[in-house]
Order: sequence, then structure tokens, then C-alpha cells
Amino acid sequence: MRWLILVLFSNVCWAYHPPTPVTVYGDDSYPPYSYSVDGQLKGIYVDILAAVFEKMPEYRVKLTPIPWKRGLKLLETGEGFALFPPYYYPDKRLYISPYSEPILDEQVVVYCRPDSVKERQLNKWPDDYLGLTVGVNESFALGGNRFWEEVKKGTIKLIEAKGNRNNILNLYKNRIDCYVNDRLSIVWEVKLLMQEGVIDSSWKMKLGSSVSSEQGYLGFTKISPDKYPYKSEFIQQVNKTIIDFKRDGTLDKILSQYIE
Repeated sequence: MRWLILVLFSNVCWAYHPPTPVTVYGDDSYPPYSYSVDGQLKGIYVDILAAVFEKMPEYRVKLTPIPWKRGLKLLETGEGFALFPPYYYPDKRLYISPYSEPILDEQVVVYCRPDSVKERQLNKWPDDYLGLTVGVNESFALGGNRFWEEVKKGTIKLIEAKGNRNNILNLYKNRIDCYVNDRLSIVWEVKLLMQEGVIDSSWKMKLGSSVSSEQGYLGFTKISPDKYPYKSEFIQQVNKTIIDFKRDGTLDKILSQYIE
């Protein structure tokens, strides 16, 4: 009997595998999608991915906030495993592969100071914005190829700043004429700044062109594959759960909490 108990105990111990620790980085300055409060990640993508990882008990996933530019650098060097939420730019960020299933649709738009664009139609991007100073988030590859060609030619002046807040304050303080980013993200941050009394509650922005419709992903490094032997299985489980969440309404339920 003692021998049988010992054998059974040994088999249980042999079969047990502790969860694999995994660190996933998230943009620390992209509310309401992904942002840091007292060192803790919050936001729409954070809630969705936290729910995804709860369905993956084989892994112990730590969600860690990081400045966007630094997060991209970690993927580029292979020091970081995964980062959210990059848009799908395989021709610009060759070090990211693969991307997960798309998580959310985002509408990229231009908001401008009314006094900077009062003589413009703002119907065609980027042609109607030549001669203006346009802000974008640091290391965000938004705007399309034509926009970046005009920036390179100097017909549009580009100013990059870290995160929505700094760009909106640049717009408010007349340091830039227009700002390009996701529409919900801009409106969310303006509302917070008004509630905090940082900007005047009567301040208005003018909505310009719709630039593009983008999708946010969980992006994985393609560098140092031997460092992450679990990568393929991890991605398969993530993709399956994202698809399940879209079908069963979990994703819409999480998103609705922020839209309301």
C-alpha cells in the first residue's frame, strides 16, 4: 500500500507543470485603449487581453506598461516577447511577426484648431493639410504613405509627442495646427483634461478628414526565436480565444463599458 501511494504521488508530481511565465507589454500612454495608472495597465485592450489570458492557465501572463517607443525597441532587439496594440504595418516593422487576430477596429481621424483651418475644406487627406503643422504620437506610423512623403518634402511639418495628452496640449497651446490619432482616444483624453481643469471647457476642436480605419493587434517579436519556445502554441491559444470572444459577445461587452 505504501508503495502504491508513493507511485501515485510520484506520477502526480511528474505530470504537474507550473505555468510558463510570460511578460506582455502594453502602451502606457494611449487611453482609453491602454494606459498606466500608478504603474498598473488599464484600458480596453488591457481588459480584453486579461480576459483572454484567463482562458490560458498554462501561462502566467504579466501585463507591463511601457512607453511605446521603448516597447517597439524591445521587440526589435528580441528582448521583449509581445506588445499591444500595434497596427498592422509589416512593411515598416519587419521585426514584428506574426500579429495576432485583429482585436479592435479604430477610426483614425484629424482634429484641428478651428482658427488654423478656417479657410480650408479639410475633405482630402493629406492634400488639404499642406502647409500645416501636424502632431502625431511618438513612433506611431499613422497617416499613410502620402502623408509621410509630404512630411519628407517639408510641405507638412511634423511634431511628435509622447501620448495623447501631450499632443492635445500642443493643439490647445497652438504649437500644432492638427492632430492625427484614433477618434475615441482623442475625445476621451480631451474630456479628462477638461474635467481636470487643464484646458478650458469651452474649447473646441474641428473634426477634419477620416484618415483610415485601423485594427489593433498583439504583436510578437520575430527576433531570438529560441528565447521563446512556447511562442507558436501561445499565439494559437490567443487567436482562438479572440475569435471566441468576438462570436460570443465578450469583446462587445467589454467595449460597451467604455463607449457608454
